[in-house]
Amino acid sequence: MTTENAPLTVDVIRSLPKVVLHDHLDGGLRPATILELAAEVGHQLPAGDAEALAAWFAESADSGSLVRYIETFDHTIAVMQTRDALARVAREAVLDLARDGVVYAEQRWAPEQHLQRGLTLQETVDAVQSGIEQGIAEAAAEGRTIRVGQLVTAMRHADRWSEIAELAVANRGNGVVGFDIAGAEDGFPPSRHAEIWRYLAEQNFPVTIHAGEAAGPQSIAEAVHLGQASRIGHGVRIVEDIAFDPEFPHSAEGEPGTAALGLLAHWVRDHQIPLELCPSSNVQTGAAPSIADHPITRLKELDFAVTLNTDNRLMSRTTMTQEMALLVEHAGWTIDDLADVTMTAAWSAFVHHDERRALVDDVILPGYQQIEGAQL
Repeated sequence: MTTENAPLTVDVIRSLPKVVLHDHLDGGLRPATILELAAEVGHQLPAGDAEALAAWFAESADSGSLVRYIETFDHTIAVMQTRDALARVAREAVLDLARDGVVYAEQRWAPEQHLQRGLTLQETVDAVQSGIEQGIAEAAAEGRTIRVGQLVTAMRHADRWSEIAELAVANRGNGVVGFDIAGAEDGFPPSRHAEIWRYLAEQNFPVTIHAGEAAGPQSIAEAVHLGQASRIGHGVRIVEDIAFDPEFPHSAEGEPGTAALGLLAHWVRDHQIPLELCPSSNVQTGAAPSIADHPITRLKELDFAVTLNTDNRLMSRTTMTQEMALLVEHAGWTIDDLADVTMTAAWSAFVHHDERRALVDDVILPGYQQIEGAQL
């Protein structure tokens, strides 16, 4: 793929088709929605208007600590405890993503966190799926096409992994496309409940595992080898298994220098295991120093299977357009780079091969070809 002077304004980037594989449903609420839902259930919030609340979430998440970052979810989860609230949040998430140019998304969330007002696990999945379908229909009415799947997540610190894995598998025909574990990485590795990974493999069920964010390369190794993960949630700390030449560029300028990969890094790259990297979020939690020096650029130059994601749009005050624009501005990314990570994400989606092919050939490539100067 080559391009010739393709203009990369924010408006152009917004018009590009996008794929997001790592976006948390409970991390993408509209501030105004939180205010309305909190008033309905009597939940006390740290701010009383939408703009102030949005600022509070971003400032609280911008602490350099994953633990502190996760604490912000206490407020979003508190207002997502009824069928109507779950459906509304899911519907609005789909609409917000579609309006940002996202054509395929996977929304991850933990059903076990939404049982405080009497819902069953199955009722939570049904509510979210109802909202997703409503959002897709409303997006279509606006002339936007988007496909969305659920990633059902088990919380690492709890002991419901098997139950949640069975829930995910039971709903593979009800919008659920994969399984994940999330929450505090340190002290809660995949080996905590090793039996579920064999179960999921026997069920031919896709797995992505949060790893390599708060914990180091060993967490990635467990996710890949024990968890048999098809993708790694974040995985940014794989760079700790790579010795970079001091001359290796931190941006896309010039030819990359040399880098010596360790055995794990070789394994991840050799098998093209997709990394669900989230630049703004990684900077907030201290997993990366800045957008300019985020490992995503170096990993992409080394031919790792890099995907670009939002993680939590509310906490990071971000969108896929914003993540792309930041990399263009601070890391020298081109339209080629944006197209590459988008197609890598599409080829890594938890849908069948023919569906991935159609997504790439019928949606993503035509979307990039419409940009003046792009020759794909």
